[in-house]
Order: sequence, then structure tokens, then C-alpha cells
Amino acid sequence: MSDTDGKKPLGLKGARPGQVKQSFSHGRTKNVVVETKRKRVVVPKPGAANAPAPNASPRAGDPSKRPAGISDAEMDRRMKALQAAKEQEAADAERRAAEEKEQAERRERRRAEAEAKEREEKEREDALKAKAEEDARKLREAEEAKAPKPSAAAVAAPGEPAVAPSGPRGGGKAAPTPERRDRDRDNKGGKGRADDGRRSGKLTLNQALRGGEGGRQKSMAAMKRKQERARQKAMGGSVEREKVIRDVQLPEAIVVSELANRMSERVADVVKALMTNGMMVTQTQTIDADTAELIIEEFGHKVVRVSDSDVEDVIAQVEDDDKDLQGRPPVITVMGHVDHGKTSVLDAIRNARVVAGEAGGITQHIGAYQVEQNGQTLTFLDTPGHAAFTSMRARGAQVTDIVVLVVAADDAVMPQTIEAIAHAKAAEVPMIVAINKIDLPAASPDKVRTDLLQHEVIVEKMSGEVQDVEVSAISGQGLDELLEAIALQSEILELKANPDRAATGAVIEAQLDVGRGPVATVLVQTGTLKQGDIFVVGEQWGRVRAMENDQGKRVKEAGPSVPVEVLGLNGTPEAGDVLNVVDTEAQAREIAEYREKAAKDKRAAAGAATTLEQLMATAKADENVSEMPIVVKADVQGSAEAIVQAMEKIGNDEVRVRVLHSGVGAITESDIGLAEASGAPVFGFNVRANAPARNSANQKGIEIRYYSVIYDLVDDVKQAASGLLSAEIKETFIGYAAIKEVFKVTGVGRVAGCLVTEGVARRSAGVRLLRDNVVIHEGTLKTLKRFKDEVPEVISGQECGMAFENYEDIRPDDVIEIFTREEVERNLT
Repeated sequence: MSDTDGKKPLGLKGARPGQVKQSFSHGRTKNVVVETKRKRVVVPKPGAANAPAPNASPRAGDPSKRPAGISDAEMDRRMKALQAAKEQEAADAERRAAEEKEQAERRERRRAEAEAKEREEKEREDALKAKAEEDARKLREAEEAKAPKPSAAAVAAPGEPAVAPSGPRGGGKAAPTPERRDRDRDNKGGKGRADDGRRSGKLTLNQALRGGEGGRQKSMAAMKRKQERARQKAMGGSVEREKVIRDVQLPEAIVVSELANRMSERVADVVKALMTNGMMVTQTQTIDADTAELIIEEFGHKVVRVSDSDVEDVIAQVEDDDKDLQGRPPVITVMGHVDHGKTSVLDAIRNARVVAGEAGGITQHIGAYQVEQNGQTLTFLDTPGHAAFTSMRARGAQVTDIVVLVVAADDAVMPQTIEAIAHAKAAEVPMIVAINKIDLPAASPDKVRTDLLQHEVIVEKMSGEVQDVEVSAISGQGLDELLEAIALQSEILELKANPDRAATGAVIEAQLDVGRGPVATVLVQTGTLKQGDIFVVGEQWGRVRAMENDQGKRVKEAGPSVPVEVLGLNGTPEAGDVLNVVDTEAQAREIAEYREKAAKDKRAAAGAATTLEQLMATAKADENVSEMPIVVKADVQGSAEAIVQAMEKIGNDEVRVRVLHSGVGAITESDIGLAEASGAPVFGFNVRANAPARNSANQKGIEIRYYSVIYDLVDDVKQAASGLLSAEIKETFIGYAAIKEVFKVTGVGRVAGCLVTEGVARRSAGVRLLRDNVVIHEGTLKTLKRFKDEVPEVISGQECGMAFENYEDIRPDDVIEIFTREEVERNLT
């Protein structure tokens, strides 16, 4: 029995049992070595069983003598696997050889490219070096030619060889000529080479950035400076760069790196100077103007102090020459109390029906119109009369020439009439009193004149200087006299302006139009505003894209006292902002950015607590105050401003209204998001929410309210804010009872036997126990009995028994005070 009989063949280390371990050739046949646990058997390749094999017995190929466990099929499979392995090995060898060859070719190609590039750089540097040396040699020759010639005995003339004296001691060699010296110096290597040759063959940063011959070329000034340095070096002098004194603009604060840049000095030198002065700063830190001034003077430059507000210096305040002034139309502002007929009077003059389109018949915007009357142009501003529009009336008085004060003959002087008089006096403009509604039966013009005397307005019929005209907007009575009075007053004023200059004006009203974008109603005051002009207005800027007059017609230009709607702003300006035309768009943008930053800083400073005490006081005040947040959107900027001012007046020490956001234009989805985050309602004044905003509000449950009359909005907000007020507790004393005796009742406790001395005692009322007129206890009654029965109340003069809830310290002669409490809702007045 063989060693493998009855056992599974085991392989040697690194081979499975029966695994093909190696193969070898003998002649033209291949034999396979099969490793088993104890034997090394040589198996002939199939098809070569009859070939002789070394170290094999004559019967090695006999199938009957093969090792146990290896069949013909297994042998065939192993031979095929061996053949596939050898083929794979051959393919891998071929692939590796191809890859090595390709890598060698790439390395050779890169080496050739690097050598070619280095050769080109060397040739370029050699050419530059030769050119520089040639220029230096020519300069040197030119200098030597200009120098005075020494005597012939001392030295030979330039260009001639110097000959040593003949004789026994003069056998030396001839002195070299300048050309020969230059040639020898050019050919000499080592330490005698020019400085430019030390880095030959090396790639410098400038060369890498220049990227070849097509890079940045030196300027003519740089070439002259280089030639001057080469000339001084050739003459043996020291090369010193000339110090350039610069005017350094210094703002209130500046970054160290920017300071170095403005001085054209190295940042490291500036930082070193600062550290020498005791300031450990880096190039990214900011220093104040005084420190920067010391550094600038230390480096020898001149300081030019500037500030951020200098950007507005481009808005020149030009004083017009008298010969350039031309007559302009007067600007008339119509003012007065609400519903006194201001717009109706203006409609009668213009033959229009503006009042018919106003919500509630109340003017809520400033309207600007031009009227042609007897060949003369008049510009009218119609202002609101409601109490909320104080700022609008103030703006109207500031831009006007004449104020027409409309007073109803049947209503006399009212609060907004008094306010209009105050605005007119503050603006120092003349006033004309128009007494309207004289056609009514209850009209009393003399009463109006008398009431005006209380406010120092003395009309002509009362021997004063103020013109007064009785008019009726319905019948047209007195309108011609009113226009004559306006014309007379304008002639007295001699109104003139220079139309041939950059325009300035005032924003009367501003709004955000859906199709046209931000639109501002501008009253041009001086100069002529033309289409295409670049302007800055408040915190906004823009270019005049189009202009429309009060009749909606497009115009190309607008002169003094002409109101126009201007399109082309980048944002909605505030009503009352001043418009100035500038030269460039960059100036307008810079001025607008400065004004926006200044306004933001001012708002931040106004809302911030400057000391710890102020911070604590503000926090304490906020804890005790309930806020009602709201979001307001209006159709024009003036209305939004008036609503915000009205909201600020609503409230008291316990509740106040806080406007989270106010703006112009339709209510958008961002407004709904803000309202949702703060739990605020959204109020729209003459605007509506767009479709996405409506859907968002419905999903999030945000209330949107629309208004067209401002005092309806104010009343609703006031009523809603009143709901935040805590109810007022009101006490009513209903009776007194005197304790005569105290009894102890089982199951009840101490019971007071009382006599009701005043009023009535009720079981549901509150009670106080008074001892020597001092309150000892306050609470409620546990029981109120009359004889043995529980009763709801006991009237005066009757006796009863009372027991207090959770209190038994009662004594004879104590007094019981009976009272009731009721909650009274409070309202904001």
C-alpha cells in the first residue's frame, strides 16, 4: 500500500494537495511536477506520455501507476490552467515592457524639452546681458569723450594705444585700449563677470510671470532709470534711488497695508516703524489718523487729511450770477384742515376731478400740478389735511414760494389750520387765506377772520398784510380773484432761477410701481433735469431713464419749478430728500453708499444703550411694556412715513406699537415671513398682496388687512393695542358689619356674631377684617347665616353670623368691611 493510499493527498507549503508546483522541459516535451505530502511525482504532459523523462521510472506515464486521487480529467484541467497561467504571464511581461518603453520615451521627451527651454532662456539672458553691456560701454565712451583731454605726456589720447617710454626700462607691454579692456572683461569668467550673469540659466520669478517675450515691457521711465544707474555705476559712484515725496490722503482710520500702498513703501518697513513707536500691529490691522500721520511724516511724505464726508464735495454749491437768472413759475402749496375743500379748490382751478378718486374724499398723498393761467404757469402742491400727515405738510411748506391757506367759512379755524399756519411761519413764506364754502347758508367769513387774529394772521380786511379771498369751489365764485392774488404775490417775490446748470430738486413723493420700478415725484428747484442725467437723492442714486409731467406725458427735460415723475432709481428714496445731479455714476454710487452707511450708524447709535445703567434701564422698561408688532406696506413713501409716525404715538407706559417693517409696494412673501416670525399682522394701505403672499398667508394663518383711509387704520391699531392692556380692577364698598360676639361651632370653627351697620353683607363678596382701623385679613366668607339658615345677603340693621375662609383670629369689636371687585376694560385714548 502506498503512502497516499487511503489518505487525501496533502500539498507542500504554499501548495494545495495535488497542486502543480513546477514544470520543466525535456527535449520537446514538458513534464509536470505534482507535489504530494511525501512524494514528488513527475507527471508527463498529455500527448507526450511516451517521451523519456529524466529521473522517472519506465512506467511513470502509466495511468495505472499514477498517484492516487488524480484522474485524467483532473490532469487535463491542471494542464490547461498551467497553460493559461503561462500565457497570462507572457502577456503581462509584454505589457510591462511596453509601459517601460513608453515611460522612457516620455522621460526623454521631457528632458529634451527642458534642455531646449533652458537653452532658449540662456540665449535670451545672454542677449539681454550683451545689450546691457553694449549700452554701458557706449555710455562710458560718451562720458570719456566729453571729459577734458589730459596732456600727451601723462597718458595717451583716447582711442590710441598707450606706448611705454623706450629705453632699457621701457620694455613693458603696450597698455590695452578701452575696446580691448571691454572685450577682455566680457570674455573673462569667474568673479569678474557682470552681475547679470550670475543667475544665467536660472528661472527667476519675473521671468516665470512674464511668460516669454510677449510679457509686460518696461516703461520708458524705467529704462531711463536703469541707464542712469548703469552710468553712475560705471563712473564708480554709489547708486542711490531718488526719494519721491508723495501727498498721502489720510482718512479717519486706515489699514496698515493701505497706508504703505499710498506711501509706496514696503509694508514691512511701515510695520517696523510702528513697532519702533511701540505699536505691535500687523499689516491687516487698522490704526487711527494721528498715528498714521506720525508714520507718514517719519517716511518724509506729506499728509492730506480727508474724511468720509468729503465724497459729497463733488456736489458743488454754485452761486449763480445775476445775469444768468431767469424768471420761473411760482410754487404754491395748498394747506388747511381736513375736509375744508383744498382739493376741490384746486380742481376748480385745474378743471379736473381729483377729489372724486380719493378714498373717503380725503387727500392722502402730495399731488403736484401745473396750471396755465392767463399766459402764466403756476405750480400747485396739494397737501393732506389729516392729523397724521404733519411731515407731509412740513415738506410742502419747505419747497414752496406761496402758501394758500384754505379755511371753511362754516367751520372756522381747526387744529390742522393752526398747524399749517405754524409751518408757513417756520418756512418764512407769504400766505394767502382762501375762505372756502361761502355759498353755504352757515358761512361766516368774518368769524374766520376773527379766529385768525388769535394766531397772529391779520388779513387785509382787518387792516393787515395777509391777502384774503372769499371763494367757492362748487360755484367757482372768487377763483379769479384768488389767481390774481397769487400772481400779484409772485410778482412781488421776483422769483428767478438759473436753468443752465446742473439740476437740484426735492422729492415730493416716492412710490414703487409694479411695472416701472421706483418712481419719485421731483420738483426741480434750480437748473434743468435732462433725460440721461446721473443723480443722487438721499441714500439712492440713479440715471434719468424717463420723465413724465403731471398729465402723464413723456418729457425730455424739466426746468425750474416743474414737477415731474422720474424713473431710473435703484431704490425708493425718502420723501423730502434732495436730488443733485453729478458727473459720473461712480460718484453717485459712492455718495449714496456713504449716506446709507452714515444713516445706518446713526440708527444703530440711537437704538443702542451707551452705558450699563442705560442698558439695565432699557431691559427693565421692556419687561414691563407689552408690544404689538405690525408690518406696514403703503403705496407711496409719504403715506408709509405718516403711518409709522402715527403708530409711534399710540400707546402708554404699558403697551406700545412697534413697526417691524415699513415700505412701499405690494405685500410680498418676505413680508409674510417676517410677520410669521414675529406674530404680527400685516397692514396694506392702498396696496394688495400678490398671489404667492396670499397663499403663504393662508397657509401660515397671517392676517392681512387692507385700508384706503389712514384714520381707519389708526383706529383699528389703537383698538387692537387696547386689548393688550390689563383690565382695571375696580372695588366698590357695599357695607360694614360690627362683630358683637364670637362663638365656636363644631364642624365650622369660630363664627362671628355680627350686626350689619351700613349697606349690605353678601355671601359672594370679598371681606376685610379691620382691627383698630388696621387691615388684619382680606379674604372671602365661608358662611353667612341668618338664624340657622344660609342666606345670600343680609341688609343693614340685621344680625347675622359670619365665618371667614381659612382664618379664625376674630375678636369682638372688630369691623368687617364688605366689598365687590369688577374688571373694567381700558382703552387707549
